[in-house]
Amino acid sequence: MRPDPSETVQGDQRVIFGWAMYDWANSAYVTTTAVAVLPMYFAGVVVPPGGLRIGSTPVAAETLWGFMVSAAALFVFVLAPVLGAVADFAAAKKRFLLSFCALGVFSAALLSLCGPGAVWPTMLLFVLAQIGFVGGNVFYDAFLPQIAAPGDEDRVSSKGYAFGYVGGGLQFATSLLLIAFHDTLGLSAPAAARLAMLGAALWWGGFALVTARLLREPRNREGEGDTARSALFYLCQGFARVRQTMNHVRRLRGLALFLLAFLVYNEGIQTVIQMATMYGKQELGLGSTALMGTLLLVQVVGIFGALLFGRIAGMIGSKHAIMLSLGIWCGVVVYGYFIDSAAQYFILGGIIGLVLGGSQAISRSFYAAMIPAGSPAEFFGFYSVVSKFSAIWGPFLFAMIRHFSGSSRNALLSIIIFFILGLILLSFVTSDSGRRAGGAVGGGRAVGP
Repeated sequence: MRPDPSETVQGDQRVIFGWAMYDWANSAYVTTTAVAVLPMYFAGVVVPPGGLRIGSTPVAAETLWGFMVSAAALFVFVLAPVLGAVADFAAAKKRFLLSFCALGVFSAALLSLCGPGAVWPTMLLFVLAQIGFVGGNVFYDAFLPQIAAPGDEDRVSSKGYAFGYVGGGLQFATSLLLIAFHDTLGLSAPAAARLAMLGAALWWGGFALVTARLLREPRNREGEGDTARSALFYLCQGFARVRQTMNHVRRLRGLALFLLAFLVYNEGIQTVIQMATMYGKQELGLGSTALMGTLLLVQVVGIFGALLFGRIAGMIGSKHAIMLSLGIWCGVVVYGYFIDSAAQYFILGGIIGLVLGGSQAISRSFYAAMIPAGSPAEFFGFYSVVSKFSAIWGPFLFAMIRHFSGSSRNALLSIIIFFILGLILLSFVTSDSGRRAGGAVGGGRAVGP
């Protein structure tokens, strides 16, 4: 059911600021902990030399890392659509967002206590932190069509990503200084890494309080007054709405084709994000300063990349902007296959920063403009399912190719097939098909050429 027009928050700049601040907050975790510090700390300190022996088989740190990322994504893949449907019915997106945030912050903070040999506790806490991060983003993304004025989705989505790059970049810069000058501060390198991860968790939790204060959610008359009902009731409503969503997606042919394209090309994006630091450390043998300096560059360039692609989408359409980004992603993996120095890795980071935020922000806003009104968390739960399903198989495939071929270069180059196939599928998505299908269920919108 659509929100009462009197309850709308669309275009409210205070609400949009509170929403964007959550990207500012949680980007510290994903940049500092999940992408930069923890992969290096896990491979260099936690996992024993020669890898973890499972039975008689040694398993390399990068292989374990790929499996960890896949496990967290699988959990959210199973849970997200029901949670999104429940949140829509009970107008509880903000409540779920903050609950997952709390899980992620607590687990990320505990990672700072894991020392040498604590492989299984580190893996468990990382999976829980990832569930908190990814699960929270299901509901964070679902606010987009409710807070952005009609036609303003690209700008608001890009603004959220830009806030994330600024916030994540600032916190990451302090972590980089902490690790680079750990001797001056009287800290060992592992102690500095643990302190950096703790700082990222506190940044996430602290700035999320701004979101808790400013973000408002339109009330849903359908679920109003049902807060005392049992969890079983809400779960039943959730499963019923998931079935309804799947029926809607089948009727929204343009939307269904976009989701298929997104499923494929996001496979490649997520794999590059999750495995880049491990690739630089294990395959190229780069030091911590070079790796973290490159990631800082990704953050800085990403600020402008997200805003730039928002403008490009306004000029050539969202679909063509995404297709342009996928062409650049193809170049990224080809170039990454051949690099062998810190300088080349640094250049690669700059290219990734330019395209990363733009491809994700415009994909999100393109989807937001196509979904029917009134059920954003339900449809974004489904969007998260597609996103996290791809995040399961990309890192898993990377891990398997690395394990059997003995080279991360082969695993990286194989990712190009996801970008090429995604580009082909996206070329068949038309705004007209989305509008016609959207009209069938009432309220569908589409953007693009």
